[in-house]
Amino acid sequence: MRRKVNRFPDDVALKIATEYLTTSASIRELQEKYGFTGAGTLYNWIRKFGLSKPDKETLKIHQIMEKEKEKNKRSKEDIEKENKELKRQLEFERLKSKAYEKMIEIAERELSISIKKNFGYKR
Repeated sequence: MRRKVNRFPDDVALKIATEYLTTSASIRELQEKYGFTGAGTLYNWIRKFGLSKPDKETLKIHQIMEKEKEKNKRSKEDIEKENKELKRQLEFERLKSKAYEKMIEIAERELSISIKKNFGYKR
């Protein structure tokens, strides 16, 4: 009885080979993740696509960039939640501003003094 040969499209094979070269994933981990057998398969894809393993410095930079990308990723719900909170705070500050203006008007009327500054040119 023959084993079933699992063929991968070129785009999937390229993705797997690139993932192997640019991450710290082992061949075994990728085999379990994608379901291919034999390390030779992966090395054949690397040769087929003309890929090579980047030097340690380039790999480290790539990993740092990936971590930063993950750290900066925020879900849509988080952004909407923050937006709603900021709108609530803005409305509160507007009401507070109106209350202060009303207090100034009352104080000016009852105390007969000018509290608001008159901006403009003095000549």
